[in-house]
Amino acid sequence: MAAVQWRSHGRNYDTELQRCRLEAALVDFGDYHPLKPIMVTDTKTRRGTRKGSTSSSSSSSSSAPPDPLSSMLDGTDPLSMFAAASASETPPMSHSSSTGDLGRRKREKEEEAVGPDFEPWSLKRGEILARFTTTEKLSINLFIGSDRGKATSQGSAVSEKVRTRLEELDDLEEGSQRELLNLSQQDYANRIEELNQSLKEAWSSDQKVKALKIVIQCSKLLSDNSVIQFYPSKFVLITDILDTFGRLVYDRIWTMCSDPRPLPDNFTVEDVNDTAKETCLNWFYKIASIRELLPRLYVEAAILKCNRFLNKSGIQETLPRLSAMVRGIGDPLVAAYARAYLCRVGMEVAPHLKDSLNRNFFDLLGTFRQISSENVRAQLVLQRVEMPEYLTLYSPAISWILQCIAYRAPEGHNLIMRAFRPEFVAARATDFIGMIKDCDEAGFPKHLLFGSLGRSLASADPPESERLTILNEAWKVITKVRSPQDYINCAEIWVEFTCRHFTKREVNTILADIIKHMTPDRAFEDAYPQLQSVIRKILTYFHDFSVLFSMERFLPFLDMFQKDSVRVEVCKSIMEVFIKHQVELTRDPVILNAMLHICKTMHDSVNALTLEDEKRSLALLIIGFIRMVSFGRDFEQQLSFCVEARATFCNLEPVLVQLIHTVNQLAMETRRVMRGNHSRKTAAFVRACAAYSFITIPSLSSIFSRLSLYLLSGQVALANQCLSQADAFLKAAVSILPEVPRSISVEGKLRSSESFLVDFINSFLATLLVIPDHPEHGVLYLVRGLLNMVQDYTWEDNSDAKVRVYISALPLLAAMSQETYLYSIPKVDSNDTLYGGDPKFLSEINKLCETLIGQILDHLKTLGRDESTRRQGALAFSLFGVLLAHGDLRNNKLSQLAVNLWNLSHKHGCCETRTSVRTLEFIKHQTQQPDMTHLSDMVQRLTLQSRT
Repeated sequence: MAAVQWRSHGRNYDTELQRCRLEAALVDFGDYHPLKPIMVTDTKTRRGTRKGSTSSSSSSSSSAPPDPLSSMLDGTDPLSMFAAASASETPPMSHSSSTGDLGRRKREKEEEAVGPDFEPWSLKRGEILARFTTTEKLSINLFIGSDRGKATSQGSAVSEKVRTRLEELDDLEEGSQRELLNLSQQDYANRIEELNQSLKEAWSSDQKVKALKIVIQCSKLLSDNSVIQFYPSKFVLITDILDTFGRLVYDRIWTMCSDPRPLPDNFTVEDVNDTAKETCLNWFYKIASIRELLPRLYVEAAILKCNRFLNKSGIQETLPRLSAMVRGIGDPLVAAYARAYLCRVGMEVAPHLKDSLNRNFFDLLGTFRQISSENVRAQLVLQRVEMPEYLTLYSPAISWILQCIAYRAPEGHNLIMRAFRPEFVAARATDFIGMIKDCDEAGFPKHLLFGSLGRSLASADPPESERLTILNEAWKVITKVRSPQDYINCAEIWVEFTCRHFTKREVNTILADIIKHMTPDRAFEDAYPQLQSVIRKILTYFHDFSVLFSMERFLPFLDMFQKDSVRVEVCKSIMEVFIKHQVELTRDPVILNAMLHICKTMHDSVNALTLEDEKRSLALLIIGFIRMVSFGRDFEQQLSFCVEARATFCNLEPVLVQLIHTVNQLAMETRRVMRGNHSRKTAAFVRACAAYSFITIPSLSSIFSRLSLYLLSGQVALANQCLSQADAFLKAAVSILPEVPRSISVEGKLRSSESFLVDFINSFLATLLVIPDHPEHGVLYLVRGLLNMVQDYTWEDNSDAKVRVYISALPLLAAMSQETYLYSIPKVDSNDTLYGGDPKFLSEINKLCETLIGQILDHLKTLGRDESTRRQGALAFSLFGVLLAHGDLRNNKLSQLAVNLWNLSHKHGCCETRTSVRTLEFIKHQTQQPDMTHLSDMVQRLTLQSRT
């Protein structure tokens, strides 16, 4: 039995709302407005005035706040002072000499820097990695570090440190490695990335010799061309590590020179201190001790820029020497890429040194006679590589060297380079086709020449009148290529030209021809990268999916992707483009059928081993598709689509959640169209929507997803006057409350579920205000059922969550006892209408409130015995606030309980002073209302307690 008899305070919500509204008043700013800009003008210096003073215009009055930017116009801001100090320290010089020096330095800087008109290596590396692939198994020699490679302690003798490093250098080529065999291309790339990370970690832990070992071992890999088709991609991966090493060494020496002042970008040798020079020389001496030619060449090239710290002409002298060293490499392919790397680092540090670039190019031309040597031919026979395919391996290296030579070259030296720009080729594409057709195919296959032509036409457009002729002539040759791999390599290039300039008819013809060539003997299994490239190029130019899916051969083309992982990636790429470019909602049956097929393919790839991130990614794509489907006013068709989608995507829970939201939105849209006045047909339809949600929600594994959707669906059903369905949703939500675990996983971390559960219950209580009682279940049966579940739930030890729920339930019960409720649902009779203030109904509410207050007070006593004063004070103040806002404090016992709770909350200083003062001010303000004069006595007692 509670210590008091509860009675709710009568509320007139409309009157209270009027009291809370602020009084509007017209503000006259006069000439001043806070958003009006302040105008500042300089004044002429007069006698008696301080030089540099300013006066504001008439728009800025004396009451206006000062402008922080204008206040520093006298030059006293830090940047102005710094500039003035720099100017004063600069020695005077003549105007002519300063102008000449500035012009000369500007010209030198332009010559020594590569501008934005030069295509960087970073744009080419991705293309090389995608183009030069292999299905052969690869091997790699991994460096195995020893304890000797670790940094010595600071107390070690210098001689011992030097001796240890010399021993480590001797160990570079003495078996400190192991060989990994049977690696796929992706595995190989992953291992190289691991070596790159190991290099960075070794460097950061001051294991410089270990870092050098890693770079040397990686450089040695470039002498291995056992899988020759992969060599260009291997070159890209390995040189990434060399670039990392070069940056680390340069930055270290730069840092040594930056003490105490940073080294300028245009520093000279005289600016470098002796310690930095000695360290730089030490690195070059270490590299010079490398026995094998190829790693010594590559590693020295990687730190070529460090020559700037030693002497002014270091780079100019080193580049020709390194270029001459390449002549000692016997394999022409390996030598070609070594020259390409030299040209790359040369362009980064000294692009004006053209002699070295030209020397590398002419040396490259001189090595081409080696291609027909017995050694090379034997190697190609052993690896079953045809000569045309072998020749294409040179193209990235040659292309890069030519680009370096052509950059800012004199017009007389660059006629050939400029003649073969893409724009030149595109303008004369018909002539090039004629020359290609007349070529002798014995030396170089025509399909490779057409592939090169296609790449140029992908960068520049030929005349419009010649485009169809160009495509027809090129395809006549491409379609006759017998080798499926050669065919797809060339066809993949020309797909982009076709998509850019022609319609779906021509693209469909190209797809049909690709299917014809790649289906026999399942040749498509060896050409997935090229086929994926075809899809990407089509999606780049065709964003209208009604056009895309109307191509008869598009879906059969997708059927060639029969490897699960590849097929899913292709479907994901299609979905990403659809979500990005499909702006308008669609009901096109062609699009829907095709997209359902694609989404089903992604969904069916999910199994027990699928990672959660992958599931989430797939679910988001499918959800994006579902959101774009709309049948307009055909609501029944929309519901049928959701039924089909539920059966199709049953393994992805986020998709099911989205479908439930979609159906609830459909029901609310039906209500909006009918303006809340449902006909017999629409009433049956919204009940069908409720049934859909009620059937689907139990299939969800997440307990909080089920709870929130039960509540939301119940609210939707109630808004559509489906009272029995709303009642069923809310009862289901109450029934699963005991299943809520005490901890849940949030972003991979276990967290207590109490806060989530309490938030849900508070939302549930807010909904219960408008739920009418079921005629067969008695008064407040849903409220009682919820509170019983709260009573029986196993809360955490030393938790106040249950009592906080009880405190939150008191305002609900007080609102239920009012003659008119705070809010209601149109065309739904809540309990205020059903009971009309019946005394028996109010008596039931009061008894339930007394029971809850009794439970809360018992918990407060328990906290007092456990000396949990802070928790006790916080709960006491919360209950005091509820009594003040919702209880009828004219009842002496209830009023005395409120005072006791105030005293208890202040007993141990648990209540903040600011909160206490504001609460007292609110009560004093309330006493001024005609129906609140009884609070005056409480104010006196509370004020007296606050003072004591």
